[in-house]
Amino acid sequence: MVAAHPVVEPPPPPRLAWRIQMRERVLEEAWTLAARNGWDRVRVADLAERAEVSRPSIYKEFGDRAGIGQALVERETERFLTRLAAVLDSDRDGFASALRRGVTHTLDEGSRNPFIRAVLTAARGGTDALLPFLTSRPDPVFSSARDLLNAWLSEAVPEVGRRQRDEAADLAVRLTLSHMLLPVTGQGDVPERVTRAVCAVLGVPPVPVDGARRGAPPRSAEQNRRAQEGG
Repeated sequence: MVAAHPVVEPPPPPRLAWRIQMRERVLEEAWTLAARNGWDRVRVADLAERAEVSRPSIYKEFGDRAGIGQALVERETERFLTRLAAVLDSDRDGFASALRRGVTHTLDEGSRNPFIRAVLTAARGGTDALLPFLTSRPDPVFSSARDLLNAWLSEAVPEVGRRQRDEAADLAVRLTLSHMLLPVTGQGDVPERVTRAVCAVLGVPPVPVDGARRGAPPRSAEQNRRAQEGG
């Protein structure tokens, strides 16, 4: 039997390769400036100078300054959701434990990621113009995160009705985002409170953190109910 040779994709044409590289350089510089000074102070002229491209090239690629902001948010949203999905899928101690870790990861990103931290800090002062891209523009991070969580819930608790899963995903994202925008004292117990609220909507009793079974396969909602009832 003849071994199949791997398919090697041809390199993109030079013009397309340049456009891809230029776009990435502009977004990287926009990320750096927004993280340092806030989106309100990001100017196309500064991006052109730092990325070593002309302003007409930037406008041709992104349309306008708002287009740069939209592209930047879309890129950061994809990166964030990829990491969040990995966190949710990596926890094998059960549904509630995985959700706690997901909320914890999201809150940590808000304080650890310079770009997200800058957007949130400016938003608390009511000055940053990038926040609408995160919450109200087409395909915002809110809707994308809700869709991701909904898909994960359909696998984690398939026995729960779709409407309950929809409500639970929406609640989880809203509560977590509100704590990112308006952090409270004692933020450490937020993941537990969010998890309990989501489990209440789903009708699934949250397994206490100390009671999580390390190394055991995740329990279904029905198994959790039986455990709570002592059956």
